[in-house]
Amino acid sequence: MDNTLTVIGAGLAGCEAAWAAAERGIRVTLYEMKPGKYSPAHKYKGFCELVCSNSLKAARLNSAAGLLKEEMRRLGSLTVSCAEKTAVPAGGALAVDREKFSDLVTEKICRHPNITVVNREITEIPEGYCVIATGPLTAGKMAESISRTAGGSLSFYDAAAPIVKADSVDMSIAFLSARYGRGGDDYINCPFTKEEYLAFYKELINAENAPVHEADKFTVYEGCMPIEVLAKRGEDAARYGAMKPVGLTDPRTGRRPYAVVQLRRENSEGTLYNIVGFQTNLKFGEQKRVFSMIPGLCNAEFVRYGVMHRNSFICSPRVLNADFSVRSRPELFFAGQITGTEGYMESAAGGIMAGINAARRMNGEETLILPRECMIGALSRYISDESVTDFQPMGANMGILPELEERIRDKQERYMKIAERALNSMKAVQEKILSKTNTR
Repeated sequence: MDNTLTVIGAGLAGCEAAWAAAERGIRVTLYEMKPGKYSPAHKYKGFCELVCSNSLKAARLNSAAGLLKEEMRRLGSLTVSCAEKTAVPAGGALAVDREKFSDLVTEKICRHPNITVVNREITEIPEGYCVIATGPLTAGKMAESISRTAGGSLSFYDAAAPIVKADSVDMSIAFLSARYGRGGDDYINCPFTKEEYLAFYKELINAENAPVHEADKFTVYEGCMPIEVLAKRGEDAARYGAMKPVGLTDPRTGRRPYAVVQLRRENSEGTLYNIVGFQTNLKFGEQKRVFSMIPGLCNAEFVRYGVMHRNSFICSPRVLNADFSVRSRPELFFAGQITGTEGYMESAAGGIMAGINAARRMNGEETLILPRECMIGALSRYISDESVTDFQPMGANMGILPELEERIRDKQERYMKIAERALNSMKAVQEKILSKTNTR
């Protein structure tokens, strides 16, 4: 058998898998269909293109997203390192300049002596050692090949938020501030009065949706729900979700607004901002009409409207081991959103583990699974848990980790203890993982 690892897909999971294996001395061939072919949601030529958002979520350790990134950092993550080098201000979150992030990852992958990049679409799962990281938009013959191996696929719909030009926002109405004072003036905040909110709400829930040309059941993932779908759950649903005003004070009134729409910096120059939490499937004309009702966005110039697309994932509990290998084909691994690890960093983390374990198996070593006290370990166990009957995508959250033995009432203190326990528990495995890293 050829002692080369094939990685299919140069998204976050594929790049992490290729990097992790290459750093351990394995020859890797990374296949990416761009720029010859693009999915409906992708437009940029580089690897690790971020579509839905430029945010990689909270950075602080006592949060699920922060703990996940710290675990990845300790495993030699490529994407965390590149994200930190291309970060833009985002309060307590890690957000990146999308193009600079993609360019940096692409450069590092292409320069690695153990990685050969081939820009070609792969339509069948190949023989031999392989990591499938084709992402949630996998389609065509490759999707059929995966379906045959995985016993069918599931799907849900995902949506991306609009982006506006910063200089088109009316800053006599909007104001700069980070929620709870975390960070500097990292967000533009558009404050609503109750009357403004109710008028906006009425138009939002009655706006016309773009058609979805799919025969599948329309299932929306809770973590990336279109704003109009959320709003239809009740008058206050958006106010307690994407438009929550907590932690902010309108300088014009000195009081907390009734509701707030936040804009987060999209690029390092600060010329573009995305509308946080406003993933949508409204028609483009309706987006312009309704979102221009947001205070401060009356004359906003939209450089990208929100879009909606189908995301697919395999029923991992029937197919995968906790080391991301296929039960019926131990040389074959899956990684990324296609496994049901929902979120950019969650996908990348799966790629790290798939790459490490593929390399270990190729070297005749046992594969490794992080302890269940770790976020990565808990996610890997969730997607491989055969007792799960109604499998749906899962992102990092504190609820999938074991409870502490001691009872701590303060949530932030409790989460910090959970994070410290996670990092302590992974030390032994971490030494095994890093001991095989190829130091160049």
